[in-house]
Amino acid sequence: PVEFDSSKRAVNLLVGANIVSDTEEINTVKKVLSAAAFTYVAAASVAVFQLLRLIVLRNRR
Repeated sequence: PVEFDSSKRAVNLLVGANIVSDTEEINTVKKVLSAAAFTYVAAASVAVFQLLRLIVLRNRR
């Protein structure tokens, strides 16, 4: 959640600094920042599944 909020703040900062100006650029920046934020979600998911895998393997013994 924090990463998504920072992505929104980053878009506002880029627009405010006139780094991106037209709608197409803004939409592209939003897509890239959202994809970057989802890497955190993916990494957390992998960690959870790895932990579950280790628990299952431990319980098999």
